[in-house]
Amino acid sequence: MNAEFLEHVRSGLTTLASAWAITLTDGRVLGFTDHDCPMEFDGIVFAADSGLSATALQQTTGLAVDNAEALGALSDARIREADIEAGRYDGADLRAWIVNWADPAQRHLRFRGSIGEIRRAGGAFRAELRGLTEALNRPIGRVFQKPCTAVLGDRACGFDLARPGFAVEVALRGVDDDGTLLFDSMAGYAPGWFRRGALEILDGAAAGLKAQIKRDETVNDRRVIAPWVALRAPLAEGDVVRLTAGCDKRFETCRFKFDNALNFQGFPDLPAEDWLMAVPARSGDLGGGSRR
Repeated sequence: MNAEFLEHVRSGLTTLASAWAITLTDGRVLGFTDHDCPMEFDGIVFAADSGLSATALQQTTGLAVDNAEALGALSDARIREADIEAGRYDGADLRAWIVNWADPAQRHLRFRGSIGEIRRAGGAFRAELRGLTEALNRPIGRVFQKPCTAVLGDRACGFDLARPGFAVEVALRGVDDDGTLLFDSMAGYAPGWFRRGALEILDGAAAGLKAQIKRDETVNDRRVIAPWVALRAPLAEGDVVRLTAGCDKRFETCRFKFDNALNFQGFPDLPAEDWLMAVPARSGDLGGGSRR
C-alpha cells in the first residue's frame, strides 16, 4: 500500500473517493468516480457523477472468489444499453481504487477482476464483479482423448492463421432473421471450410464482436455462414467480416487441411471404451455383442 496514502488515512481527516476503470473487449477504457469532480491518473480520465457505484466488497485471505456488485445508470454518453446488449462488457477487466482526490498519486488498488453477469431493469444495470481467483475454478491439466485439445492457432497448435487461404475478409450482403450471415460466393473456399471456425466484425455498429461458426454452406450462389450464437448488435450490408478456417479437432483434418500433424494434441489411436471393458479370452467374439 502507498505509504503516503496510508498516512493520509491514519490522519483521520481524509479526502477519499472511489474510482473504477473498465477495459472493454474492444480495447476501450472507461473511467468512473463517485467524486463530484473528474480525476485523472494512469492516463485514464475518471468521469464524475457518472452514475456508477459499488456495493460492499467481500474479500478473503484464502482461495475463495472475491465478489462484489457494481450499480449503474444507462446513458448514451458513458454506459450505453446497446454496448451491454452486444456483450462488450462481458468479461471486461475492472480495477477499483480508493483515491485521495486532493492528490490522486495517493491511492490504493482494492479490487481487480472482471465483470460477470449483468442484469438490467428500469434504465439501470447491476453487474457482478468477479475477483482474480475466479480463474482457479476452471479445471486444468492434460485431457487424454482422441480429438485435439488445442485451439487452432494457439501456442500448443502452432499453426499460423495468417497463412494465405485460411482467413478472408469479405463484405456482408445480408442477414437473416435468425442471425445467419449472407455473402457472395467465395471462389477457392470449399463449402464447410469455415465450419467450427471464427468470424469477427471489422467495422460498422458491431465492430469488434466475434462469434464461432456453426454452419458454412453455399445456397443459391450465396455463401451462408451461421454462428452458434447470433451477434447481439445490428449488422448492415457492406460491413466487413473476417472469416477464419475451422478445425473439427480430428487427426485427419490436422494432417490434410492444415498440414500440422506433428503438433496434433490428441490421441487418435486411443482404444474405445468397448475395448477397455472387454474380458480377456483365448477365442470367441470380443466385439461386445451377445455371448449366446
